[in-house]
Amino acid sequence: KLESLKDIQEEIIACRKCPRLIKYINDVGKNPPKRFKNWTYWAKPVPSFGDENAEIAIVGLAPAANGGNRTGRVFTGDHSGDWLFKALYEVGLANKATSVNRDDGLRVTNVYITAVIHCAPPQNKPSRDEINNCLPYLIKELKLLKNLKVIIALGKIAFDTILNIYKVKYEFKHLAIYKLPDNKKLVASYHPSARNTNTGLMKWEEWVEVFKKAKEIIGE
Repeated sequence: KLESLKDIQEEIIACRKCPRLIKYINDVGKNPPKRFKNWTYWAKPVPSFGDENAEIAIVGLAPAANGGNRTGRVFTGDHSGDWLFKALYEVGLANKATSVNRDDGLRVTNVYITAVIHCAPPQNKPSRDEINNCLPYLIKELKLLKNLKVIIALGKIAFDTILNIYKVKYEFKHLAIYKLPDNKKLVASYHPSARNTNTGLMKWEEWVEVFKKAKEIIGE
């Protein structure tokens, strides 16, 4: 039986390949910051999220320790998620501009959101082995997204991971667009982390432009 995207998500949630990450996400869940002391943390690998018929895939780095690792949904409950879903809403790819928990009614259209790794890593720095352990999930997802035309890589690790999958070499530059061997387009973007957005490395208009470009490519 061929795997489905739902099968992959269940595999991700059940995955225990990286002992360092499993220990870390559990430790964070047991010792949350005061502002989240009343939360029961998800504290498992966080599955991907979105439209199985999507023409656009967004590839992030990893769930945030007190974001996706807390809420159980990627880019949900943290600064990066605030930027992502506000932008998707602004360009008509989401039904809401905010994302606070798994049951908040958020829906995305024509977008599938995944990550290089599905467990929050300490200091947001996964090891090479941890990236390689999670890589098969991303490869399978990209194959199963039958309508996929555009891959948006958020940050250099995500960008380099896509290059590795496709065995190509390109330069990482914000808003650069490259053609992949299977004719899909790769859009490079800075990650919407607080470090990039609060410092002005990436301005709001430059961020929204990423998704406008993706929509142009798919002909919307």
